[in-house]
Amino acid sequence: MTIESFIVDGMSCGHCAASVTREVSAVAGVTDVAVDLQSRIVSVTAAQPIAESAVAAAVAEAGYTLAGRPS
Repeated sequence: MTIESFIVDGMSCGHCAASVTREVSAVAGVTDVAVDLQSRIVSVTAAQPIAESAVAAAVAEAGYTLAGRPS
């Protein structure tokens, strides 16, 4: 199991978090998604590492922008 974190721009409310959670959860292999609105960090749990491009596409589908990874 692996947990990867990403920064997502544009989220400001619970509806935003729910949209991102729904789209990222649909990525193959993802088992859990946690969104922290204050830090804009989305933590993705999966059985194997997930391609950043797959997460970026899911975030874009939800209407937001993947801004990279936290340092």
